Amino acid sequence: MFKPFGAFRQMLLLLPVAAFAIGGQASRHATPASDSDLIYVPGTLGIDPNSGELADDVAAQLHQAMANATALLAGQGANLSHVVSVNVFLSDTRHFQAMNEVYRTYFPTDPPTRATVGVDLSLPGALVQIAMVAVRPNVARRVIEPTTLKSPELPYSWGIQAGNTLFVAGATSRDPETYQPVTGDIATQTRRVFGNIGAVLHAADMDYDDLTSCTVFLRDPRDFAAMNEAYREFVGTEPPARATVRAQLVNPVFGVEIQCVAHGDAVRTVVIADGAQRPRSPFSPAIQVGDRLYTAGMVGSGPNGVAKGEIELQTRQTLENLRNTLAAAGLDFNHVNAVQVFVPHITHGSAVAALLDEHIGSGPARTVIGADLMGPDYLVEIMLFASSTQNR
Repeated sequence: MFKPFGAFRQMLLLLPVAAFAIGGQASRHATPASDSDLIYVPGTLGIDPNSGELADDVAAQLHQAMANATALLAGQGANLSHVVSVNVFLSDTRHFQAMNEVYRTYFPTDPPTRATVGVDLSLPGALVQIAMVAVRPNVARRVIEPTTLKSPELPYSWGIQAGNTLFVAGATSRDPETYQPVTGDIATQTRRVFGNIGAVLHAADMDYDDLTSCTVFLRDPRDFAAMNEAYREFVGTEPPARATVRAQLVNPVFGVEIQCVAHGDAVRTVVIADGAQRPRSPFSPAIQVGDRLYTAGMVGSGPNGVAKGEIELQTRQTLENLRNTLAAAGLDFNHVNAVQVFVPHITHGSAVAALLDEHIGSGPARTVIGADLMGPDYLVEIMLFASSTQNR
């Protein structure tokens, strides 16, 4: 057993990981945030809330992480049957099979969508972290099963629709008829990924123009430009908001995995902060749809460029960029429900967390992972999910 006290106590303070005790006090981030329909469960580790201990193996850690997440959902009147999307972050993708055997037992039927990648985790000894989105019990949850896609052989659904919101599983380059990998260069794989995403959209009576937010997990950042060109073919002139980071993919033949959210039957608007330029890459700074706003993953580039090597300055500039984008949508940090933080150096997590507490507060569900960004000088990327009807 690993007991995360002493030297690691301050690191734990940055983690919205679960309802566990730290020095006799509850975690500051133990309450999920929500809008009128959705509940965001923060990145959750497998720490026992009574002993403060972290188990030695991934199976035991996942059992505990699921227990912690279940407790958080219960506090919102929900349970695992209401979960629509899960991110599983592994410190080592070789733990995938052992993780999967445990995970499967929690979702025996109609499992949520899922993306599973390897990243750096904030706590030494942590092997798995999970983050979830669930619907409130009064919101209908419908599994999307495209007739043109073979059912996944893993415990996830291709798509889950909640009201007019569609959650699409992390898609890789798989043959739609056999589920077997389709290899090739990154452009070939990206086009196949979007073919599968398109099938999910079509089954939910949507199309690519309904995409609002995507996260791209890329094995090799050197493939970024080629991925971008293929990605551009599918997203039109008003592309979804997006974050792109480097991650280990579970199957080494895959070069890219893309996870998305889409909305149908709602007004969809591209949001750009006053004075800001539309990005050259195929993503929008933010998409507002109904009462929700999805921002792109933003970095600390300001009027004077990037403050190289300065995590605090970059984080402050990133937050300013996000603040201006929210303002263009008539929102502010009080409307934020969930925060996703990507840092190439996981040791920078505490500095970023302190500034998030200062500017946004500890209310929004927060997930922090260590992942390389698409620019060598960037030290932090932050993606926000906000709602004018937030309830936190």
